[in-house]
Amino acid sequence: QVQLVESGGGLVQAGGSLRLSCAASGGTFSTYNPGWFRQAPGKEREFVAALARDGVSTSYADSVKGRFAISRDNAKNAVYLQMNSLKPEDTAVYFCAAGRAPLYASRLVKPYQYDYWGQGTQVTVSS
Repeated sequence: QVQLVESGGGLVQAGGSLRLSCAASGGTFSTYNPGWFRQAPGKEREFVAALARDGVSTSYADSVKGRFAISRDNAKNAVYLQMNSLKPEDTAVYFCAAGRAPLYASRLVKPYQYDYWGQGTQVTVSS
């Protein structure tokens, strides 16, 4: 059983940056694929970013490509989401997730592919 706890959310002006962190416990986190999703009020949860177990291969939603970066530190059992050039439409609750992909370089981009979820952290971008 893996527990995930997000942190780093907050209020930021458009054009600003935030770095979200996700601390994992209760399992061998290095054997899991991490991902980030977000959910805005009245909308479905959507994919943001995913990282393969190789620590190099990534996938991003088109809306965040070039602005967001996912990374991990296995020694700290943590995954991060660096968010730059933030826009008001990035406002949402951001969730960290962990799952297992069949291949070492595979990324998981669908919510149903993930087994564990954090409680979420609010990101609000003001215009």
